[in-house]
Amino acid sequence: MKKILLTLCVCSAVALTACNKKQAPGATAPGKLETDQQRYSYALGYQFGANIAQLGVDLDNTAITNALNDALSKKDSLLSEKEIQESMVTLRNKRMEAQKARAEKGKAEGAAFLEKNKTAEGVKVTESGLQYKILKEGTGKTPKVDDRVKVHYKGNLIDGTEFDSSYKRDAPAIFGVGGVIKGWTEALQLMKEGAQWRLFIPSELAYGEMDRPTIPGNSVLIFDVELISIENEEEESK
Repeated sequence: MKKILLTLCVCSAVALTACNKKQAPGATAPGKLETDQQRYSYALGYQFGANIAQLGVDLDNTAITNALNDALSKKDSLLSEKEIQESMVTLRNKRMEAQKARAEKGKAEGAAFLEKNKTAEGVKVTESGLQYKILKEGTGKTPKVDDRVKVHYKGNLIDGTEFDSSYKRDAPAIFGVGGVIKGWTEALQLMKEGAQWRLFIPSELAYGEMDRPTIPGNSVLIFDVELISIENEEEESK
């Protein structure tokens, strides 16, 4: 963790230094990015902020800004090396506590959602706990676990937050049926080419209790999946 944060800080400091060196009265106002230097400097800084935000703990933005300014001005750190190490341990513990709280909340909310959703019109439930609704019947072949498939999909959390979409990229995904989360692997082997299903995947058939960048721990995932075709090597070579 320490190495990651320090690397990010160095990258941001380099970017900010490059941007500040030529800053002068009458220069471009904050918020306007007119030169390549301003754009790549902003890009690095934004990525730095986005990575810090993903830590999932409350942070003091003023302290972060002051630390960057001190580093850029080549001032001594307000914390000793020992204090920095101790602070990083505290941060790690805070992250673990926050992740545990999110996972417990996600588990409770997910269980309530699935319990209610299983009685919704058109929803079917498999033995594993996977829930699905057929939006469009397919007429083609059904893939096996060792097949490769081409699909379009959109993924949402139960609060409606979209975390991924091949439609927005305008690029269907191609992958092995057995190489994805358990809920997908099960559902794809029930679908036919041309089918469109909505999947309601319990966390134990998805990513479990660990946080991912855009998916909190124990999240139930909702996917709209369109099985376009089976893309096995022998078929691709024809």
